[in-house]
Amino acid sequence: MITPAQLLTGYARGVFPMAESADDDRLYWFDPPMRGVLPVGGVHASRSLRRDLRRGGWSAHLDGDFDAAVAACADRDTTWINAPLAELYRQLHDAGHAHAIEVRRDGVFAGCIFGITIGGAFFGESMMSAQENGSRMALLWTSSHLQRCGFTLFDTQFLTPHLARMGGVEIPRTAYRSRLASALRREADFRAQPLLSAAALTSGLSPGSS
Repeated sequence: MITPAQLLTGYARGVFPMAESADDDRLYWFDPPMRGVLPVGGVHASRSLRRDLRRGGWSAHLDGDFDAAVAACADRDTTWINAPLAELYRQLHDAGHAHAIEVRRDGVFAGCIFGITIGGAFFGESMMSAQENGSRMALLWTSSHLQRCGFTLFDTQFLTPHLARMGGVEIPRTAYRSRLASALRREADFRAQPLLSAAALTSGLSPGSS
């Protein structure tokens, strides 16, 4: 069984654990040759997403119910988050190394993201949408928050088409480990700053054409 300390050591070395399914208690270490990363403070917001944010009703909340965020992300037909991994996340949250950002629309849960922090690196574990644009809004808030709190690496493990549309790219393992080593030398605190209001987040987004 992997311990919280071993999980953090793995992340610091550039590897991460996943389960094959929720019904399989075993965990396996992964070290992909290409690694997905998102820009810190520069996640792309399409014109339609910015328009949706300006309509109002959106809000973000930090660590309101971490276990619920993990459960929401695992609640899908196929998941790599099994019970042992969820327990590891909970223990890391208690130790200050795991955090969640939840977004709501008109007070109703719309989506969330959670991840692990070490130094200036944020390892995004999973995200989900309960309403349209829920996960996209969570990414916008997370990217902005990481920058304001001193982080320099936003790791997404793998790159999906969804993440690519938000500005995510793939980098080779060697380049990733170089960026990781630099981020680990930094001091950053995920709770150093409050989350921005929707209005403040909107004003900080750079204009785009898509």
